[in-house]
Amino acid sequence: MDMGTFPITLDPTHLDGLPADHLLRLFLGHFGPGFAVSTSFQRDGLVIIDMALRIDPATRIFTLDTGRLPQETYEIMEAVRAKYGARIELVYPDTAELESMTTRFGPDLFRHSVAQRKLCCQIRKVRPMERKLAELDAYAVGLRRGQSGERAETPKAQLIDGKWKLAPIADWTSQQVEDYLTANDVPRHPLESRGYPSIGCAPCTRPVAPGEHERAGRWWWEAEGGKECGLHVTPEGKMKRELDVLLDEVLAPRR
Repeated sequence: MDMGTFPITLDPTHLDGLPADHLLRLFLGHFGPGFAVSTSFQRDGLVIIDMALRIDPATRIFTLDTGRLPQETYEIMEAVRAKYGARIELVYPDTAELESMTTRFGPDLFRHSVAQRKLCCQIRKVRPMERKLAELDAYAVGLRRGQSGERAETPKAQLIDGKWKLAPIADWTSQQVEDYLTANDVPRHPLESRGYPSIGCAPCTRPVAPGEHERAGRWWWEAEGGKECGLHVTPEGKMKRELDVLLDEVLAPRR
C-alpha cells in the first residue's frame, strides 16, 4: 500500500491545513511502527482509530490503564478488538510510584485538593505516557479545539521534544465527529449513551446535564485548576510548584 512520502522539512503550519486522513497517511507512511494512536476510547479517539486502521490495519494503538477505569472502557476496548482485529497496547502506572502515592495521600487523594488530583494524574497518566513515548517517533490523539478553552489553540501537528504529536481532527466540530461515527459504523463507548460526552477514570467522571459543556463532568467538584490532567496542558505557576513538591515526596524514596 502506498501511503505517501513524509516531507521531513515541512512546516507544521502547512501540516495544519491538511485533512485528517491525509495527515495520518503521511505519518503512517514515514514512521510505520514508530507511529501510534493514543486513545482513551472516547468518540473523538474512536474516529482516529477507525481512520488510521482503514489506512493501515497494522497501526499501533495504545491506551493508559490508570487502574481506575470504568468497566465500560474495557468493554469498548473489546469491541474495537472484535471489529478491527486490532492489537491494543495497555500502559500501566509504575507500581512503586503508585504505592508511594497512595500510601502518603490515600487512594482517593484527588478529592483533597486540585494539586493532589493533578498528582494522581501525573502518576497514573502523565508519567506512564512519557515512558511510552520514549519508544515512539510520533503519535496521534483525539483532541479538538472545541472541547475546551484550554484546547482552543490545539495545532494539528507539533514537534515536542523530538516527538511529533498529531491532533488530526483538531478543527472538526462535534457534529462532524458524530457524522463520521454514524457513517462508518464505528463502535461507541457504552457510557456515551448515558450522558457521558467525556470519559476518564470512574471516580472522576460523571454525566453532564443538558446545556452543560462536554467536559463539565470531569473533576466537577473543582472550582479551579482547569479540566485537564496534564497530558495535553501543563500546569503553570503556583499550581506547578505545588505539584512538583508533591511529586518529589512520592518519588523521593526511589532516588
